[in-house]
Amino acid sequence: MRAVIQRVSGAEVRVSGESVGRIGPGLLVFLGVERSDTREDMEWLAEKVPVIRCFEDAEGRMNRSLLDLGLEVMVISQFTLFGNLRKGTRPSFNRAAAPETAVPLYEGFVSHLGRLTGKEVATGIFGAEMHIAADNDGPVTLVLDTRNKDL
Repeated sequence: MRAVIQRVSGAEVRVSGESVGRIGPGLLVFLGVERSDTREDMEWLAEKVPVIRCFEDAEGRMNRSLLDLGLEVMVISQFTLFGNLRKGTRPSFNRAAAPETAVPLYEGFVSHLGRLTGKEVATGIFGAEMHIAADNDGPVTLVLDTRNKDL
């Protein structure tokens, strides 16, 4: 699994012109599921996100987490995180999981994250054409990958 995580002062996702999810200050997580991902990958990533210390403390240092501050989180499915451009300029998505694999892991991630934060997790609609408006804060953008935990 791969997550691109952005610190935001707010975010909204729209499908067919209708708002389907909205958060105030917190984290916007774009989540990609790879064909070889497992429940263990999902749990590791979901447990990491709410404790990332990417919010400033009183001294202005990134030392506070989503959990510390009780902030919100939004998760957007994004198979294009596994796009590959090795063979030219048109991306190949052959590493991205098929929906029958990706949907349960995506939904499990959202559910697990909700249990950990004690808050409802805002989402888009899996597989839909979505429009995301985000007010990036910082900007702070981090990448987590269950196959490369050194990122």
